[in-house]
Amino acid sequence: MKNFYDAVVIGAGAAGLAAAEVIARSGHSVLVVDRELRTGGILNQCIHNGFGLHCFKEELTGPEFAERISDDALRSGAEFKLNTTVNTVSKNGDGTFTVQTISADDGVCDITARAVMLATGCRERTRGAINTPGTRAAGVYTAGAAQKLLNREGKLPGTSAVIVGSGDIGLIMARRLRWCGIEVKAVVEIMPFASGLTRNVVQCLHDFDIPLYLAHSVTRICGKGRVTGVDVAPVADGQPVRDKTFHIDCDTVLFAVGLVPDMSLAEKLGISIDPVTSGACVDADYQTDVPGVFSAGNVLHVHDLVDFVALEAARAGKALVRYIRGEVNPAKCEIVTTGNLRYCVPSTYFPGRTSVFSFRPSQTGSNGTLTASIGGVEICRKKLPFIHPAEMITVEIAGEKLTPGKLEFNLISE
Repeated sequence: MKNFYDAVVIGAGAAGLAAAEVIARSGHSVLVVDRELRTGGILNQCIHNGFGLHCFKEELTGPEFAERISDDALRSGAEFKLNTTVNTVSKNGDGTFTVQTISADDGVCDITARAVMLATGCRERTRGAINTPGTRAAGVYTAGAAQKLLNREGKLPGTSAVIVGSGDIGLIMARRLRWCGIEVKAVVEIMPFASGLTRNVVQCLHDFDIPLYLAHSVTRICGKGRVTGVDVAPVADGQPVRDKTFHIDCDTVLFAVGLVPDMSLAEKLGISIDPVTSGACVDADYQTDVPGVFSAGNVLHVHDLVDFVALEAARAGKALVRYIRGEVNPAKCEIVTTGNLRYCVPSTYFPGRTSVFSFRPSQTGSNGTLTASIGGVEICRKKLPFIHPAEMITVEIAGEKLTPGKLEFNLISE
């Protein structure tokens, strides 16, 4: 391992590996650093299929996808430093970066890079994040922790379970628990609609007759040494209706209540954070407001599919290559969102450069129309038969349509 690289990629999940493959294939030196013993990140515990249809044109399991994308990065010339934690990233006076790592084998090391790619993924929100009352009995997990316990360590988390939240990992774990003989008593969702993809609701709940309680919340976890059950109540006007509370016996509670980008390194660098996505504010090159620092994947905004993570990171890798080659970008122009849109990534665009824009709707709907306009002139229109906050919307707009001005995206639906 050298002490200087054109780029250091932090994180060896789908995003980091896809970006590293592009950077290395472009002829630039790149080091991928990850705290795990193997590449692939969370993919290694996702043993279900459904990955790879966009990137590899075939259906793969999580570990198979991880192996494919890892091999691609390795063959392209990327180097890896695993079982290693990045302690800090700091910018030097000459515009380069010092990435300080720590590991059992090498101790503390300082690595210099011309650019840095943040691909650290996200972390799960816990019981404490939503202030669920009750005892601190054994048997309470995040859905991801239970997935790792079951799929990688071969241990059953319990015999009967209630899942709080209907995020995709919670839905997938409902099916996985049932396959392992664990009774799934219910999935409880505070919103009036499921948080996960519709296909996961159908394949993981409906196909196994697992009850889904929408507009309900777990108001208490019961049990002393071990969980004995949960109290559940319907929700009206954002508050549980206490006089309609009912009890469900179980010995395990899984929380699938959302993911949060892991921004610890970005915050130390002083990178601006988007209040909606909780990820970095980036331009159409996925570059943050600290020049030379790029961000892609779930650390930027939470995605639906790992294929989309990899494709976005590949675009970010190409932009990083342009940066280290000294290519100059046009002046940035503002992006605004209206209608049924929560956010847009990126937050600025470059006139004349073809770019991909990603959105989340704020509510469900049907027969949607997404439009883009500059100065009141429509430049793009996309029809959407169904809209759901769980499903990200993407649109690519050709450079010749992206003229200087304020780019406004609007989504309307029935």
